[in-house]
Order: sequence, then C-alpha cells, then structure tokens
Amino acid sequence: MSQAPGAQPSRPSVYHERQRLELCAVHALNNVLQQQLFSQEAADEICKRPLSQLALSQVLGLILNLPSPMSLGLLSLPLRRRHWVALRQVDGVYYNLDSKLRAPEALGDEDGVRAFLAAALAQGLCEVLLVVTKEVEEKGCWLRTV
Repeated sequence: MSQAPGAQPSRPSVYHERQRLELCAVHALNNVLQQQLFSQEAADEICKRPLSQLALSQVLGLILNLPSPMSLGLLSLPLRRRHWVALRQVDGVYYNLDSKLRAPEALGDEDGVRAFLAAALAQGLCEVLLVVTKEVEEKGCWLRTV
C-alpha cells in the first residue's frame, strides 16, 4: 500500500514518562518497558528485597548514588545534591571508598556491608549499581537463588 505524495507516515505510539522529582531510574525503566510498570514504591521495594539475595562474592564492587547535604561553612543548607560512593571488598573486608572521606572506612564483612546498604536505602532516593564481570552478568549469578 503506497502513500499519497507528500503524506507523512504515521508515527508509532511511543510511551514516554517525563522527569518528576528525582525518579529518573523509575522513568527510565518504564520508558524502556514502554508502559508504567514501576512506581517509586515498587522500585524501592525491589531494591530492599534483593539486598539479602545479593551474592556479594560475585560482585566486584558497588556504586551508590546518595543524597548529600549541602553546607556553607558551619551553616547547613536545606538543599540536597547527589553524590556517588564506591564500596569494595579488599582482603576479606568491605570498605566505603567515598571520595569525601579522608581515608577508606572499614565496613567489615558481608553483614557489615549489607547493614551499610540497608541504612543507605532507608534514607530514600538511593540508587545502587553492581559492578560485576561480564561472565557474572551473563549468567545472572549476582543473585543467590533461595
């Protein structure tokens, strides 16, 4: 079937969520899936539930995007910026490698890093990225099967 000369082809219906608050991860998921499947609450619950199922031995490191308070000298401002923080195990000990710290902060064993992650997630508006090898990603073995 041909179109009349000069006629525009019909545009497909494309689902697109616009940015609201700091929910870009939720919007990105829904936009990729082309429908509203995730809410902030659902995404928060997913982040909290897999926490106990993470196979930390398969994870090279974690990168967190956290709200970070702003201050002007000793004056705390009512504004929040975002800050990226790295967590990594070295010789059996997990460390907070936050670039704002004077030195790495030991978090301890897997229980210690899970407690740190739980506290960060409880603050809200926290994103966690897992750094894994290509092999681990392909096999999906960064989660324990329960």
